[in-house]
Amino acid sequence: MLARRGFGRVGRPGLIGTMARTAVVAGTATAVVGGVRGHQQNKAAQAQQAQAYRQEQAAAAATAPAPAAEDQSMQELEKLADMHGQGLLSDEEFAAAKSKLLGL
Repeated sequence: MLARRGFGRVGRPGLIGTMARTAVVAGTATAVVGGVRGHQQNKAAQAQQAQAYRQEQAAAAATAPAPAAEDQSMQELEKLADMHGQGLLSDEEFAAAKSKLLGL
């Protein structure tokens, strides 16, 4: 009775219905796989970029000049000279501290 009213077959789908369903399932599966693959590739690229950034930072830290001992020695000499100029150190004390600081 349904067939006479234009509703098609009742029950199992025909060949075209099965092919259409198969195409939809295959297309969905392909889209999902492509999305997962793209996500994995993006994640791998981000990990590589992060690793490269860490390596650059480590290289920059290794090549950065350490505070020079000369700067510290100069500051100490200036302090000694100020103390000597203020009369807090005698000539002998100043000379001994200066020799010790300079490693003489």
